Amino acid sequence: MSIIIKPIITEKITKEGETFNRFGFVVDKKANKIQIKNAVEAAFGVNVVTVNTMNYRADRSVKYTKSGLISGKTNAYKKAIVQVQEGETIDFYNNI
Repeated sequence: MSIIIKPIITEKITKEGETFNRFGFVVDKKANKIQIKNAVEAAFGVNVVTVNTMNYRADRSVKYTKSGLISGKTNAYKKAIVQVQEGETIDFYNNI
């Protein structure tokens, strides 16, 4: 079971990475903070200071079209913001 699913690369996360050494990941829904910390330290070779997690629910939508009702939803996922020690960084393009 892989705990880290993929990194989050957005403008906001990239700015936080440059200023506060915080990096974002989509992680397994059942993983806790200790497991996320150990997985990031093992994968990237950095020392993790803090881990913040957020659970995102599935958003459901209904669209009215000529052919009738179309219903859909987005996937639910868990996001982790990981802060590494001062002076260390994670380079997503070389490690993943």
